[in-house]
Amino acid sequence: MSLQGKTVFITGGTRGIGKAIALKCAADGANVVVAAKTVVSTPKTPGTIHDAAAEIDAAGGQGLGIQVDVRDEGSIAAAVQQTVDRFGGIDAVVNNAGAIQLLPTEHLAPKRYDLMMQINVRAVWMLAKAALPHLARSDNAHLLTLSPPIDLDYSRWFSNHAAYTVSKFAMTMTALGLGAELRSKRIACNTLWPRTTIATAAVEMLGGKGLMEVSRTPQIMADAAYALISSDAAVVTGGSYLDEDLLRERGVTDFEGYSVKPGASLQTDLFVRESEC
Repeated sequence: MSLQGKTVFITGGTRGIGKAIALKCAADGANVVVAAKTVVSTPKTPGTIHDAAAEIDAAGGQGLGIQVDVRDEGSIAAAVQQTVDRFGGIDAVVNNAGAIQLLPTEHLAPKRYDLMMQINVRAVWMLAKAALPHLARSDNAHLLTLSPPIDLDYSRWFSNHAAYTVSKFAMTMTALGLGAELRSKRIACNTLWPRTTIATAAVEMLGGKGLMEVSRTPQIMADAAYALISSDAAVVTGGSYLDEDLLRERGVTDFEGYSVKPGASLQTDLFVRESEC
């Protein structure tokens, strides 16, 4: 289904995967709201909500940048209302904003624990609650959360960074719980995660240039996200997808163009078993 004239609300879309999804939707004629905190560009956080909105306009959509603190209920409610006032409704929500700290319990500061739980988990539920009345009026509504399939038997994800793992798995549990709740309302709820590391600022921070070169570009996640939110909401719901698997199901066979460095042996992402790659 085309996204022409549909309204997509994306959290944290000023750069990386979020902006790639925004531009992919814009190229199909969507109205795209970039709900994020950055209004001043810095070397550490390049690009602003207004820069992203301008790029969305140039790509063929209509962009709207809204400064939002996803930890704050009032900020979310105001952003949702501003979106509806501008575009008349909401057809898709993409939970892209996230916080990461890969530390064991003894080294993790409580305020970082709280930040991950607030942004990775609580914000997903709060945004769904705020957007629900408007999604219910859409003829093809989607809630897409960027979180991994749950693998409780694979202990390495807990032994290295229990708090972050719990937050990401809780995102997925929230999304799947919403899927069960909202199926009768024809609101699709799915999760999406990359099979390989993606060349973003977070990956560069974790592994430098070397890790970036064995990663894929954000475009693969953008293409996979678009494939989901343009699907029939009555059919495609309650799933946890890896980007490559989803695109293969949709007929994509050549993934070399997504590689930052063609021919490189790619690094599997967190929460993906190496045997799966």
